Amino acid sequence: MTLQRFTFLLLFLMTVAGASAQQSREELQKKEQELKKELSDLNRQLSETQKNKKLSLNELALIKRKVAKREELVRSINNQINELDNTIYLNEMDIYRLRKELDTLKLKYAKSIVFAYKSRGSYEYLNFLFSARNFNDAIKRMAYLKSYRQNRETQAIAIAQSRNMLTQKVDVLNSNKKERMVTLTAQSEQLKVLQEDKKAQDKVVAQLKGQESAIAKQIKDKEKQRVRMQQAVMAIIKREIDEAARKDRIAKQKAIDDAKKNAAAATAKNNASDNSAKNNTAANSAKNNEPIVLAKAGSRPYSPFESTEEGRETSMHFEQNKGRLPWPVDRGNVFIEFGVSTVPGTKLTQKSDGIHIALPEGSAVKSIADGEVSYVGEVNGDQVVMVRHGKYFTVYQQLSSASVSVGREVKAGSTLGRSGKSIDGEGSIIFTINNERGVPLNPDQWLRPRR
Repeated sequence: MTLQRFTFLLLFLMTVAGASAQQSREELQKKEQELKKELSDLNRQLSETQKNKKLSLNELALIKRKVAKREELVRSINNQINELDNTIYLNEMDIYRLRKELDTLKLKYAKSIVFAYKSRGSYEYLNFLFSARNFNDAIKRMAYLKSYRQNRETQAIAIAQSRNMLTQKVDVLNSNKKERMVTLTAQSEQLKVLQEDKKAQDKVVAQLKGQESAIAKQIKDKEKQRVRMQQAVMAIIKREIDEAARKDRIAKQKAIDDAKKNAAAATAKNNASDNSAKNNTAANSAKNNEPIVLAKAGSRPYSPFESTEEGRETSMHFEQNKGRLPWPVDRGNVFIEFGVSTVPGTKLTQKSDGIHIALPEGSAVKSIADGEVSYVGEVNGDQVVMVRHGKYFTVYQQLSSASVSVGREVKAGSTLGRSGKSIDGEGSIIFTINNERGVPLNPDQWLRPRR
């Protein structure tokens, strides 16, 4: 490998390493901006919540989420600092290697200049040529002298390139060090805010301890609402099952009747015995109440919601996108998670069949997947929209208005209505996912990560 090629290779490797580090820092900086946006939304929602005169569990939930996001932001900034430290270290190593390489190049170039100076006379040049043993040897010596001159030129170019690379690396290193100082300052500021957030959280927890009876009443009211909603959901699902089963029976009866007609027609016309046997088998199976599969079901268990190819495909599409389904709102923060949670500072627990999302009243609420609207109306004074996705159901509660009607086909991202308020008078919605038995499923396992 020639000296020039080696220099080009070194430059290429350094460029690739620098680009990779830059990309990593850009990803961390993007994450930082997203976290800051989430914290801004949380501050706005917390400000709205604090306007409520009575102490709310939502306020504590939002502060807890705010603390968690602030801690994540601090970790993200710390990762940026570590990344910068690694970059600074690598740049310092590159600068050291470049300086060593530059010193070596200068030394070799100086030797070649000295040799050229000593051999500057035409006598030495001619003497070197005429001392050749034969003509071929003389040609080789001429080629050597020519390549030697070219090598000196290459050395000069390599020195200039190395010097430029060294200058660039020093500039990048200085820039990295300045960026590190700015990032350290940002981290220090976020740590101070984090301490303030934790103090606010401790204050709310202390207040909750002193008002445990009032909080218990809030939880009791919400539990009543949850039970009534679950009963309503179960009733709607049962109605949907009955309707799907009725349509399935009609379709099967039609298939039975068609089979009988075909069998009779085949017998009358004395068609091939194989066809008659198949039709008679279908008719006999129908008489014995044996199920007739209308579409290829594979190994999936029977469901009245999947008695058609369309229903089965809708279910499978919903399942295949588990963990990647879009959120029902464009913005907002979860302040009550799925399942049973304990109120900090107390022995009280609360149960949620879905996720409670705090967001500005009037925000668009969207379907998370393709489906058909099963229910639109009020339950416990809340406006509710329910969408069936094959054998799965999504429920959107606490809406201020609905923009769809029962039986309407909707696509993922279709607006179903606008968000309203919770029983505490704060902007929020409740989102749940249920299977065909009405069992609530954890939305966190179905929805895609927010970032």
